[in-house]
Amino acid sequence: MKLGFSPAEEQFRAECADWLNGQMAGEFKDIKGITQLTAMPERRKEWEQQLAAHRWSCIGWPEEWGGRNATLAQQVIFAEEYARAGVPGRINHIGIELAGPTILTFGTDAQKRRFLPDIAAGKTIFCQGFSEPGAGSDLASVRTKGRVEGDEWVVNGQKIWTSLAHISDWIFVVTRTEEGSQGPKGLSFLMMPIDQPGIEIRPIRQINGDAEFNETFFTDARCPVDSLIGAPGEGWKIAMGLLAFERGVSTLGQQMGFRNELDEIIAAAKANGAARDPLIRQRLAKAEIGLRLMRYGALRMLSNSDHSKIDGAALTYKIQWASWRRNLGELAMDVLGQAGEVAAGDHYEWDTLPNLFLFSRSDTIYGGTNQIQRNLIAERGLGLPREPRG
Repeated sequence: MKLGFSPAEEQFRAECADWLNGQMAGEFKDIKGITQLTAMPERRKEWEQQLAAHRWSCIGWPEEWGGRNATLAQQVIFAEEYARAGVPGRINHIGIELAGPTILTFGTDAQKRRFLPDIAAGKTIFCQGFSEPGAGSDLASVRTKGRVEGDEWVVNGQKIWTSLAHISDWIFVVTRTEEGSQGPKGLSFLMMPIDQPGIEIRPIRQINGDAEFNETFFTDARCPVDSLIGAPGEGWKIAMGLLAFERGVSTLGQQMGFRNELDEIIAAAKANGAARDPLIRQRLAKAEIGLRLMRYGALRMLSNSDHSKIDGAALTYKIQWASWRRNLGELAMDVLGQAGEVAAGDHYEWDTLPNLFLFSRSDTIYGGTNQIQRNLIAERGLGLPREPRG
């Protein structure tokens, strides 16, 4: 396992940091530190295009598609420096980290030419159409249906928790295309344009006041037949491949965001005297230890020579960070005390730490609940008998 970086890689880190810090102190200083994903969407789209103009948008992609052919170490470094500089989260994270790599792996040459340049350039924003009411973590239970009609796919159904669908241009959809099929069989993976009469998006207001999530309804929604990724019925295989990309190098960038949050909690504890409480100090130390252990675990996971497969470390990572951050949110509120329970102003806009607490309540649910993750660890990681399916 590689725990350090070479002099050349540290030089690359300095290049990344200089450029990112320069942008956050200059032309894009107005977006620095934004935590809500729905804030300033047009300005954030301009930021996506700025990244692309300087070839920082998707550095791990091949150069022919707008990337830099960056090594794994370079991708990790950029993700870390991105978070360290206080740059807001990517509103095209799903396009860059999920849709793009999926098209690179499973798409045809024509599909690569069609989608990849605009994703890399920040001109096409993607969202994800996986979960449904009654089919959240259990993707194999989806009921949305698709059929071929002439030279188009026609889709009817409902998706939920479609993050940033209201500002996206395209959505990839797992839909049931084989009549009477059940479970992972008979599913297909479609790319669909959102701006059409057959797609309706309704926001879901969250407890932190944001409306990042949406319900998405498909009523005879359409896309060309060549928007199918892979073959009909291969949707499960492609979706599982996509989820493997989700455990990629962005995990270490995510941890740098956690580092920033923990540092802010420590600073608040010192400022208001909470750090004098021995129990608070003990919890801060435990959070620090947990964060360092996660870093070593992520480095071990990324050191795996075959990054197309989810190994045992990757199976445990989601439940590890989600539980850790949920506890971090509770620690933040205990440090702040009553001051953390009141939002300044009339628009229900919380500071960073109260917002951390409110959002972290969902960390153990989205992307696979802790219960589902435990099943995955048992069945896929440890080879234990499958849980009975009734």
